[in-house]
Amino acid sequence: MGRRIDNVTLDNVDDLPVRCRRCVFWELDPVAGERAEESGDPGLEKEAWLSGVLLDWGSCGRIVYVDKAVAGYVLFAPPTHVPRSVAFPTSPVSGDAVLLMTARIQPEFRGGGLGRVLVQTVAKDLIKRGGVKAIEAFGVTEVHAERSRCVVPADFLAAVGFKTVRPHHRYPRLRLDLRQTLTWKEDVEVALERILGSMRPEPVRSASVRRENAPTHI
Repeated sequence: MGRRIDNVTLDNVDDLPVRCRRCVFWELDPVAGERAEESGDPGLEKEAWLSGVLLDWGSCGRIVYVDKAVAGYVLFAPPTHVPRSVAFPTSPVSGDAVLLMTARIQPEFRGGGLGRVLVQTVAKDLIKRGGVKAIEAFGVTEVHAERSRCVVPADFLAAVGFKTVRPHHRYPRLRLDLRQTLTWKEDVEVALERILGSMRPEPVRSASVRRENAPTHI
């Protein structure tokens, strides 16, 4: 089975599930987003947003594949590139943080820790870039999750290490300090191999090698 994590680019953006590929909840302000929905082609707006962020800032998403199937994805960017980030009751995002916009693991791949691996991958990337101290996200509480599918569940964020910095009954804002991720015991690549079950088995030694290494009884 082939397993990999790729950057989201203009070449593979169509691999995102249709709901996300055509969603511009984060990429546009509420008025522009409604206008895009009415025009019938929000996918073009999402592609334009992705192109702009890639040029101005760099990689802003990850897709994890199992074989050729998309198992999950995450999108992130500086809040200055995310118009919706100022529309929450717990806004604004801190000036030293990047915003985790959305993260999702497809139902058939849930329960194996892929969500944590994606967050670790983002954290590792941001640490290498420098100049960013944290990842922040607007979470949605469980009771409101069904009506806010573009917002990451607060319970998931807490489970992967985020801490609440602005409580709210519906949209708390949570934060993950990048210094904290430096203490995580497992490297991202090792964690990915362990979770996906892709660790290579130890090669079988030949009979002659086994005889040479066998203990000598006196």
